[in-house]
Amino acid sequence: MLKEIGSLFSFLTIIPTKNASIETVAKYMYLFPIVGITIGLLVGSIGFGLSFFLDPLIVSLLVVASITLVTGIHHTDGLADFADGLMARGSKEKKLSAMKDLATGSAGIVAVVLYLVGLIIVLSLSTGYQLFLALLLSEIVAKFSMVLMASIGQSASLGSNSPFVELMKNRKKLVVTTIITLIPLIALGGFSGLLIFAIATTLTLFLVAIATRSFGGITGDVLGSTNELTRLASLLVFVSI
Repeated sequence: MLKEIGSLFSFLTIIPTKNASIETVAKYMYLFPIVGITIGLLVGSIGFGLSFFLDPLIVSLLVVASITLVTGIHHTDGLADFADGLMARGSKEKKLSAMKDLATGSAGIVAVVLYLVGLIIVLSLSTGYQLFLALLLSEIVAKFSMVLMASIGQSASLGSNSPFVELMKNRKKLVVTTIITLIPLIALGGFSGLLIFAIATTLTLFLVAIATRSFGGITGDVLGSTNELTRLASLLVFVSI
C-alpha cells in the first residue's frame, strides 16, 4: 500500500517515484485526499511560519509559489486547456480539439492569470493559524473533487482520464474518500469545513454538467481544472466566513 500511495504522490506532486503507472494511480485514486492532507500541511506550515515575519501580500505570493512548485503546475495547465476548450466555438469535437491543442490560447492565459491573482488576493486576507487551516482544508477538498468527478462523470474520449473514470465507478471507494475528507474537515473546520465540503461538491457537479454539455464528458484537463477551481472556491468561502 505504501508503494501505491507513493505513486499517488508522484502523480500529484513533483516527488519522483519509480514505476508509477497510470493504472496504479487510477486504481488508488480514492486516496487522493491523503495527498491533499500532506500538501496542505506542507504549504500551510510555510504560510504559517512566514506570516510572523512578512507582510500578508508577500506571504500569499510565496505560498502560491510554493503550491506551484510542489504540484509542478500540472493541474494549472489543465485549467488553461479547459478554458480554451470552453471558449472555442463549434461542435464538441472542435472544443475537444481546442482543449488538446499544445498551444495555450488567450482564454487559457486569462484563466490562469485570474486564478493566480485570485489565489494571491484571497490568501493575503488570512494570517497565522487561519492561513494554515485555510490551505489545509482547501487542499483536501480540491483532491476530493477530482475523485468525485471521476466517480460520477463519463469520459469524453479515450485518454489518460479513461482509467480514472472506469476504476472510480465503485461506491465503496467513493464512501472511503468521503470519510477521509470529512474527518479533518469536521475535526478542524467544524461548520466551516462542512460548508467548504458542500461548496466543493456543488462546484464539482456543476463542472461535470458543463463538461458533459461542452465536450460530451470529462477529460484529464477537466479533472485538473476541478482541482484548481475547487481550491480557489474553498479559500474564498473560508476567508468570507
